[in-house]
Amino acid sequence: MTNHAAAVRYARALLDVSIAESDPELVERQFGGFVALVEANPQLREVLISPAIPAVRKQAVITALLARVPVAPVLGKLLQLLAGRDRLVLLPDLLAAYRDRVLEHRKVVRVEVTTAVRLPADRTQALVDRLRTVAGRDVQLATRIDPAIIGGVVARIGSTVYDGSVTRQLARLQARLAGES
Repeated sequence: MTNHAAAVRYARALLDVSIAESDPELVERQFGGFVALVEANPQLREVLISPAIPAVRKQAVITALLARVPVAPVLGKLLQLLAGRDRLVLLPDLLAAYRDRVLEHRKVVRVEVTTAVRLPADRTQALVDRLRTVAGRDVQLATRIDPAIIGGVVARIGSTVYDGSVTRQLARLQARLAGES
């Protein structure tokens, strides 16, 4: 099983237990903080993912960390389980998969929007409202600025791209004109 597939399975289980025993959003915040702590400390990260260090020692490190960084019991159990199985290398992928599952649970879709310039707040809100209608769900918006699109908006919802950029419209016009001559 690939790391991604394993991370998705653990994320699914973590969400199921979080819904039953805790608050999924709280677990997400705590999990994100824990992963950030590990990523911010290269020596700690190396200890936790190194195959040369026995799983028992990794469990001891996790136990010591959890004594200083309190987390929901369900998250603590998962971290201990991962340490015992020497699967702490999954932490970043597992966090990403868990965040996706929490959004899915909340019926929220992640949308990436690219514009040529920064949009004012009222235009951004109108765009969010329109994307909510298109997606049929609440929207978590991530914006990017790319002057190369000249104008308009490119929105990515999952694997679907809605390209309303001036660059794309000019390319279509060019193709049509080239086809007519």
